[in-house]
Amino acid sequence: MEDLTGRRLVVVTGASSGIGLATAVDLACRGDQVVLVGRDPARLQAAGDRVREAAGERPELFRADFAVLDDVRRLAERLRAAYDRIDVLINNAGAIVLQPITTVDGFELSIQANHLAPFLLSNLLKDRIGRTLVTASGAHRSGALDADDLNATLRRYRPMTAYGTSKQANILFAGEAARRWPEIPAHSFHPGVVRTRFANDSRLVALGMRVLPFRSPEKGAETLIWLASSDPTRLVNGGYYYDRRLRRPLRKATDPQLAARLWTASAKAVGVDA
Repeated sequence: MEDLTGRRLVVVTGASSGIGLATAVDLACRGDQVVLVGRDPARLQAAGDRVREAAGERPELFRADFAVLDDVRRLAERLRAAYDRIDVLINNAGAIVLQPITTVDGFELSIQANHLAPFLLSNLLKDRIGRTLVTASGAHRSGALDADDLNATLRRYRPMTAYGTSKQANILFAGEAARRWPEIPAHSFHPGVVRTRFANDSRLVALGMRVLPFRSPEKGAETLIWLASSDPTRLVNGGYYYDRRLRRPLRKATDPQLAARLWTASAKAVGVDA
């Protein structure tokens, strides 16, 4: 496919480490202007330094905690004030949450940080976005999304069920965004099992990283970079990709009725028009 990178404005959330940082470095080296969004100021600063060292230009840095929806709203305001056009919005921020945590906004942390926050950001920026990409996961197989109760996973909490539910929501969001906003190409992807900071917080996850065939962040970012660099007219709008190929996720992640219900519930949850 034709490489469309050059001098575009690309916003990458979750850019302080992992595949977000690997993507930012690669796109900056190709000539794109990258904007990094992260939660921790020190790690965000270090990520900016790494991009500058690799590409020769310091990226803009924006701090936001996706566990706080007001942070997302402020981020959107700052991005709107700074840029008239965002050619690519990469919704990559996410987390595996090991304990049942309810955010200040009243939602289970996984579904808020991994789905509701990027849903809100995308809606607040939709008139500026050229395309949007979403980091999903094969973990959507363990999802148990209830569009009528976004906090359902708080009952009998299991970290991978909560995480999988948020990844199921990511795929549904990309598909529904493509239907509702056909002028804004939307795609989701599975990066594979990537060694990231997730492993630092859990012995169980760390053990899994040793047992499972894991990838480096650079390898995990390859499909994301490919999607961000390709002509969207040669991709399937709303499609889910893995290793640069269109894949078919489980039906619970492609059900259009569930996707529409999730969109309505998410819009109500974050206070935007459905």
